[in-house]
Amino acid sequence: MLNRRILRIKAFKAIYAYAENPSMSLKDVEAQLEISCQSTRTLYLFMLSVVKPLVEEARGRIEAAKSKFNPTEEEKNPNMKFVNNSIYRILTQDPDFTKIISKSKLSWDQFDVFLRKLYDSIRSKEYFAEYMASPESSLQQDAELFVKIFEEEFMDSADLDGILEDMSLFWIDDLGYALTYCCRTMEDLAAGRAWSLPPLYQSEMAPKAGQESDKAFVSGVVRTAYVNFEKFSQYIAEAVPKWDGERLVTIDKVLVLCGLAEAKCFSEIPVKVTINEYVDISKFYSTPKSRSFVNGLLDTIIKKKIEEGEIVKTGKGLV
Repeated sequence: MLNRRILRIKAFKAIYAYAENPSMSLKDVEAQLEISCQSTRTLYLFMLSVVKPLVEEARGRIEAAKSKFNPTEEEKNPNMKFVNNSIYRILTQDPDFTKIISKSKLSWDQFDVFLRKLYDSIRSKEYFAEYMASPESSLQQDAELFVKIFEEEFMDSADLDGILEDMSLFWIDDLGYALTYCCRTMEDLAAGRAWSLPPLYQSEMAPKAGQESDKAFVSGVVRTAYVNFEKFSQYIAEAVPKWDGERLVTIDKVLVLCGLAEAKCFSEIPVKVTINEYVDISKFYSTPKSRSFVNGLLDTIIKKKIEEGEIVKTGKGLV
């Protein structure tokens, strides 16, 4: 499930936590990393589980309208297409899915206000009107509807952001990635594949001979950055002698530390790949000037350490 980009982000956050709290042991940092990785999959499960309460919100409104003293013809004979959709049926009848949701204690029960707003938003959209008006009724169409919902209804929602932040600090910044996997799940269900819990790391999803474990990758970056924190910090200080170490942005320093750790720990990863990845991460987590700062520092220090033999790259085109 987790790719190298998001694993680099999680490694960066784990080392940043250590930079802010130097009393953390390596065991503490690794434990936080593990929780952070697991939490992304838990968030995926939580967002996927919204299908059931959302459909039940729609069903509840239909039943309430029918019970009115003088219902309209439309209320007497409602369009049941959404409440009878096959995605709802598949997920609520899947023993593995229902078991893991129950075991994880994931529930939308206390968020009824959010669910009402969500359903109102969906009902106001053209894509939903087109779905309800279409005479077609198929698993494919139902899956496409939920892809639209996951793509359009959750990002940039202040209400949802508040819910997720209260539930887990580790869910910050992971929503987009979790929603992407919800959409992939819809595509799998539409293709007739049964739901299954995605492996935590992408290297476990389609293992190849000689392929390095993604878990080993992120653990290696964090462990190397932690063990060499002071030494790598000294490399940074030597590379920018005119800068007061206290003035260095901690985020930028940690990004460089993680880049150095990756370059040192993984001889088969090209230097350009490592530098570009941490530069890209800096665009989201640091200042506008950080990309050039991180890029320049990593390039300078890695080249120097390769010349000194401390960092070794094997194979062509890796430097």
